[in-house]
Amino acid sequence: ALILDVTALVRMDVARAVSAPPALAPAMGTSTQTVVMVVDDSITVRKVTGRVLERNGMKVITAKDGVDAVALLQEQLPDVMLLDIEMPRMDGYELVRHMRNTEELKSIPIIMITSRTGDKHRQLALELGVKRYLGKPYQEAELLDNIYAVLAEESP
Repeated sequence: ALILDVTALVRMDVARAVSAPPALAPAMGTSTQTVVMVVDDSITVRKVTGRVLERNGMKVITAKDGVDAVALLQEQLPDVMLLDIEMPRMDGYELVRHMRNTEELKSIPIIMITSRTGDKHRQLALELGVKRYLGKPYQEAELLDNIYAVLAEESP
C-alpha cells in the first residue's frame, strides 16, 4: 500500500508541476530544477538515492520497475534516468530498448546502477545506449559526478 500511495502522490505532484504542455514548460522557465527518475525495485534504494538527489537540489520521480517507469514517462520526461537491471515485469535492459526505440524518450540519458558488475552486462548496457554504468554500492560523490557529467554532455 505504501508504494501505491507514493506513486499516487508522485503522480499528483507531477500533474501540478506540469501545468503547461511539456514542450512549453522549459521555454516558459517554469522549471530549472534537474528532474531525475530513479527506477529500482528496492524501496530502500529508491528512498536513499532520492534523498541524496533532493539534498543536492534535484527533483526526484521514482518507479519500482520498467512498467511503472513507462507510465510515468507519459506524464513527465526526466533530465536523466538512474536505472537498475534486475526488476520484475520489465527489467532495465527492456526499458532501455523501449526508450531508445521511442522518439520522445530516446534522447533521455540513462545511468545504469546495478550489482551486475561483469563486463558482459556493462557491454550490453553501453551497446543499448546507456551513458554510464555504475556498480552497487555506489559512492554519493561518484553518482553526482556522473549525473552532472551526463547532463553537461546533453546540454547544447
